[in-house]
Amino acid sequence: MTTSPEGISSNGLTYVKAVSPEKGQTKYPFWFGGSSASMAACVTHPLDLVKVRLQICETGVPRSMVRMFPYIISHEGLFGLYSGFTAAIMRQMTYSTVRFGVYEDLKYRYTPKPTVSNPNPRLSIIELAFLSSMAGGIGGIVGNPGDVLNVRMQSDGGKPPNLRRNYKNAIDGLIQMVHKEGLGSIFRGVGPNAGRACLMNASQLASYDVFKSLYMKHLRLSDNVVTHLAASVSAGFVATTVCSPVDVIKTRIMSDSTVPLVQMLRKIVRSEGRLWIFRGWVPSFIRLGPQTACTMLFFEQHKRFYGHLRRIDNQYNM
Repeated sequence: MTTSPEGISSNGLTYVKAVSPEKGQTKYPFWFGGSSASMAACVTHPLDLVKVRLQICETGVPRSMVRMFPYIISHEGLFGLYSGFTAAIMRQMTYSTVRFGVYEDLKYRYTPKPTVSNPNPRLSIIELAFLSSMAGGIGGIVGNPGDVLNVRMQSDGGKPPNLRRNYKNAIDGLIQMVHKEGLGSIFRGVGPNAGRACLMNASQLASYDVFKSLYMKHLRLSDNVVTHLAASVSAGFVATTVCSPVDVIKTRIMSDSTVPLVQMLRKIVRSEGRLWIFRGWVPSFIRLGPQTACTMLFFEQHKRFYGHLRRIDNQYNM
């Protein structure tokens, strides 16, 4: 990494813009995405729990988000809303670390070199979608064990006592799964999960970059919290709509099902109708909207704080 022209900081000190003259971008630590997503999970985990319960709910339990919250609290207590929290953190520290890290690295590698006529080049929407899909697929595979545990631990409280697995935490769950079901159990549903991760990254991270660029260019917004919030909520809406069908299938497979995928789809359509693909869409958006917003806000603050520590001028970065 070489340096570009000097600047003056607010305290009068001279510093250099620590960016690559070939790329015009800063390369941030790989773990920023996992850290940001884990922080967001602390806020949005109850919404994720309700979404899972609604997607697998059986006869006798509420089928709306508004009723599911008090139902969980009355049967499991207030802390029941954080069932499976350790698995959620494991998932984010694996899945989100990889999907963010690989995506940011690919953007850094493949962004065109600045020229006199185009000093701040950008990748196209198609290029961003392709790179983010690739990163998402890798993240989905790496994070699958945490995802299986997350779904199982979240859904456990909604089952009859004799059918519950009662994992103490994510590590205990991982050990029990491998011991009782074999190593292959932690990669259960990896196909749908990797497919969903491809769609999620393309519709969330790539669309966030696109919305952020559009809002800054056409609405004359600055690169600040308001812009980050608007872009992340927009990206959350797109991601929820695109991923809803795969998300329902993934949840059903990881929760308990041993039925082949095609047979499962036929059964769902026969018993729930064709609108099953949007089952849990509202709680999914209510979860994914804040989750995307929190994740991207934390991610942007990670980058801003890193920039202050390293005296990096962030004006070159998305």
